[in-house]
Amino acid sequence: MKIDVDTSLNYSNKYSKIYINYLFTNLVKILIKPQQWKEQLSKFKTNLALFKLTKTKRYTLVHTNVFRKDFEVADSISFLWTYRDIFEKQIYKFKSDNQSPLIIDCGANIGLSVLYFKQLYPDSHIIAFEPDSKIFEILKKNVNNFEFHNIEIIQKAVWSSETVLEFISEGADAGRVAHSESERNNYQVSTVRLRDYLDKSIDLLKIDIEGAEIEVIKDCYDLFFNVKKLFVEYHSFVDCPQHLDTLLKLLRESGFRIYIQETNSNTQPFLGCKINLGMDMLLNIFAFRE
Repeated sequence: MKIDVDTSLNYSNKYSKIYINYLFTNLVKILIKPQQWKEQLSKFKTNLALFKLTKTKRYTLVHTNVFRKDFEVADSISFLWTYRDIFEKQIYKFKSDNQSPLIIDCGANIGLSVLYFKQLYPDSHIIAFEPDSKIFEILKKNVNNFEFHNIEIIQKAVWSSETVLEFISEGADAGRVAHSESERNNYQVSTVRLRDYLDKSIDLLKIDIEGAEIEVIKDCYDLFFNVKKLFVEYHSFVDCPQHLDTLLKLLRESGFRIYIQETNSNTQPFLGCKINLGMDMLLNIFAFRE
């Protein structure tokens, strides 16, 4: 989830209340079910570490022991949102007959998704892409701290060709390829063509690339027969045409059945959509075989 500065205080207060309640629940369970004290104490330590992050200023580099090992965080609020999605709601959970599934993670950020996939399938083979230079360094440190094997991390943007593009770094999880000339005041990143990685059976393909998803998928959807499960985060920017219909058409033509989750609900869209980091809609799209 991408959260702008204007709404971050609301989320900080929200998460603070959530983890205070969790901590209280852990303590109560320790008292009334002493036989579970070890389990509840472990949960208490996790929730305490998460609560501490709610008090951390945004875009401040910080270390947390949420996972019992040192984990570096670029931005507290985006970490908390992503943690809840990935580890509490487990939106990426999937079943595989292969105990060493191949997972391609486009937009790995600081490594929360990589860590989750490795917990789910310790012997999985992961190819992870992250173009943001500062975020990539954090990703590399986090992967190394956990001493994972069979992980290839690549500091490039996923695109429809091998080239160099202008990139805007947001400092957390919303860095993206520039949309227009007026935005081109940041730095350049090299790209890879995703199509070149789809020549084999892929158990899960995750695409969270901040608005570049249509460009990339149009170039490679004819190879999606190799992809068993696909996650796409669809981004609708107010200054760009919407292409949700194109995306759904390509996924349908690839033989997928689709489930859509709205991640930033607008309860009264006719009265105006909430604009968050230039986006008026953000969707999680899950594509799978029937």
